[in-house]
Amino acid sequence: MMAGQLSIAKALNEALRKSLENDSKTLLMGEDIGKLGGVFRITDGLQKDFGEDRVIDTPLAESGIVGTAIGLALRGYRPVVEIQFDGFVYPAFDQIVSQLAKMHARALGHVKMPVTIRIPFAGGIGAVEHHSESHEAYFAHTAGLRVVTPSNAHDAHWMLRQAIASDDPVIFLEPKRRYWDKGEVGDAADLPLHSARVVRPGTDVTLLAYGPMVKVCQEAAAAAEEDGRRLEVVDLRSISPIDFATVEESVKRTGRAVVVHEAPVFMGLGAELAARITERCFYHLEAPVLRVGGYHAPYPPSRVEESYLPDLDRVLDAVDRTLAF
Repeated sequence: MMAGQLSIAKALNEALRKSLENDSKTLLMGEDIGKLGGVFRITDGLQKDFGEDRVIDTPLAESGIVGTAIGLALRGYRPVVEIQFDGFVYPAFDQIVSQLAKMHARALGHVKMPVTIRIPFAGGIGAVEHHSESHEAYFAHTAGLRVVTPSNAHDAHWMLRQAIASDDPVIFLEPKRRYWDKGEVGDAADLPLHSARVVRPGTDVTLLAYGPMVKVCQEAAAAAEEDGRRLEVVDLRSISPIDFATVEESVKRTGRAVVVHEAPVFMGLGAELAARITERCFYHLEAPVLRVGGYHAPYPPSRVEESYLPDLDRVLDAVDRTLAF
């Protein structure tokens, strides 16, 4: 793949193509991923080039898809599963948390589970509740699963290739509203899969985000700079495990932290981050760690989703509150 400007969707497509080319044991499975190329066209053209035995159109049965992927992994394959929309993953939840996540430990390390489960997640596309959910906390809470999410085209490409190459099961969350955002894709990965990145340096407040909210936080930081406030934005990239070393370094430098995610604040990833930051950075904090996220309610109809989702104003309001302490 030549380096250059690609959309996140195209960067993912190229990552799948390279993974299929580089390892004959890699195969793709999912609903409508073959001839249609997936709902978001992430697998467009791959069945034509690699055949129906490696890019497999499955029945509409998520439990069966993931169960089959587990069996294939036991036989030495590297299956990459696509869940069509975030809210469709629940029928496969038992397979993921009871089998996939535990096989390696149950076998005392002798059995590898190189299964990657791609899930378009979160809202912002005018869809309904089962097409716009943020359920990362369910999977991050499950020991044995790795959970990652890119926010830009470069990370989308290289993180997916790293996930597929991993011998551990990886939940790969794709921020669907960012699929058409374009960015430069370099010719090599510049970070390990589970490392965070400071995407905008600052001195006054640390904004911690991942996936679709990284862009919102960057926009908030740009707006705050007009008022003389320098906000540092950290893209977590991985939410299980979390790169707490990078988080700690940033918060100790700024003395304040705001965690931003689309998922409901109640029992969300922000709670774990706030607790860990308080434990590790207590004597450096100038204010409590604040959280900005969705409300503790089912995802709303599309006409009002913008009132549900965190936006620039809500992030800046949290910044104002933390600086008021």
